[in-house]
Amino acid sequence: MPIPRWSLIGVAILATATTASSQVATDSLAEHWSEGAADCRVHPPAPLEVHAVGVGTYILRESLCATSEAPFMYLLIGSTRAMLIDDGDVADPAEVPLAQTVLGLLPGAGASRLPLLVVHTHRHLDHRAGDTQFVHMPNVEVVGYDTASVRHFYHFTDWPNGVAQIDLGGRTVDVIPTPGHNETHVSFYDRNTTLLFSGDFMMPARLLIDDAGAERATAGRVAAFVRDRPVRAVLGGHIELDSTGETFSWGSHSHPGEHGLAMTKADLLALPAAVRAFNGFYTRSGPYLMIDSVRVLIVEGLALFLVLVGLIVVVVVLVRRRRAARRARGGVATGAPPPLQTV
Repeated sequence: MPIPRWSLIGVAILATATTASSQVATDSLAEHWSEGAADCRVHPPAPLEVHAVGVGTYILRESLCATSEAPFMYLLIGSTRAMLIDDGDVADPAEVPLAQTVLGLLPGAGASRLPLLVVHTHRHLDHRAGDTQFVHMPNVEVVGYDTASVRHFYHFTDWPNGVAQIDLGGRTVDVIPTPGHNETHVSFYDRNTTLLFSGDFMMPARLLIDDAGAERATAGRVAAFVRDRPVRAVLGGHIELDSTGETFSWGSHSHPGEHGLAMTKADLLALPAAVRAFNGFYTRSGPYLMIDSVRVLIVEGLALFLVLVGLIVVVVVLVRRRRAARRARGGVATGAPPPLQTV
């Protein structure tokens, strides 16, 4: 069952310059992103797509041709600083000029440019490879992605319980521990827009679960957090489903008929029951496809091993039978001549 598409009501849009290497759209939350290309060498799309969603809120996505992960990133701009949630899967600015694009969206220039905070939903490389584009820039702070750095920066004293806050100046963002997909995972709730940025915890894609117990606890905590709060949309880290809810192939650079990015508060409130139904390996429950990739790989590897062992046994048996047959035939046709008979 496909997840219903959803769009935000358009509000005032910041005017931004368009560079040769990125595309900036000035509509509300876009229903349709670049589908990539069947052959990226022939008609490659722009490596970075940018959509402004209201004043001071941007959704950025790396092209499917730049990386099959095609991760989403989110820029929130307050009055005293801005925050970039995740910085993608491509380190080389010549391939994806992420830092140049993000800084170009910030108010001010040079030393007067608004300070930028770069944070991560979790430590997987496709959400932090762009760190190298930001680490040596003035007025830019890149938060560490290891467990100790995450707990220290947000002042979590009882991880994964509690909710932290980031003040961007007239804009408060709640930080919610959401381990399960990864032990360092956090999600962000922007009080101004009521958008929840969920990373790989919840998205229209395969939900890869490393720790089912942590995932169940996280789904319950987040559902409790949003139950009495408005949520315009839940925006995740990837899209891997088409409009019918079927998955695209791993590593695909083309997503024709791609599913919408946004999920709803109702989807989020339904997640705890879906996670409780997870069998620990591979489960589809409503719109959710949940996978423990490590266990699945182990099972697939074991199955492949057993198949190989079976093939080896069959080959050994066939070889032995053939040799036995040859020996039997050789005793009659090529054996020593029979002794002479005398009368």
